[in-house]
Amino acid sequence: MLTTSNNITKVDFDKSILSFLKPDLLDTILAESSIKTIPKGTEILREDQYVKVLPIVVEGFVKVYSRFDERELLLYYIEPAQSCVMSFYAALKNTPSRVFAETEEDSKILLIPVSLLPKWLKEYPEFNELFYNQFNLRYTELLDTISHLLLDKMDKRLFDHLKRKIEIANGDSIKISHGQLANELGTAREVISRIMKKLEIEGIVVQNSGEIKIISEL
Repeated sequence: MLTTSNNITKVDFDKSILSFLKPDLLDTILAESSIKTIPKGTEILREDQYVKVLPIVVEGFVKVYSRFDERELLLYYIEPAQSCVMSFYAALKNTPSRVFAETEEDSKILLIPVSLLPKWLKEYPEFNELFYNQFNLRYTELLDTISHLLLDKMDKRLFDHLKRKIEIANGDSIKISHGQLANELGTAREVISRIMKKLEIEGIVVQNSGEIKIISEL
């Protein structure tokens, strides 16, 4: 679980990433919060833990997922200038987290002590807007996920998922195992391997030593 101990100086912090916040609120947040660089693959929140700090991603991105038995299901990604609505809700209600969160890339994250949230939500109306917008974003993503589950075959779900991950990573390929893809899509590794082979034969993707590149549309 993340704490509020500092490991990055704020002197050179680029405030433009959080330009949607008014200067006085941003200055208050920076004065009371900490900024950490967290390596790829670091679990920053576990299910049943109490939330002590609320993250706002500055660089990189974080995946938020649920786990059912031994399977994972990706819920959403937290991209730069975004936060985690599940952590926000758990922090305000002082209830244990119902999700896991893990850095998908090396990430720089602003950590806000949750003890300050009630005060800031009253004093700064735009701080409320940040999380209303996040709720709306995640609700829309949830509807899209349900639509994919109900209407799309697994090959399209896998293709769209790969395309999204590559876009978020700002590259032209991604290094990921079939097992991880299976976890994120809530299916079996064998299913992913079979579909990946099919997509490769059809000239849609190229696989090389765990690296996947999309070369054609589905």
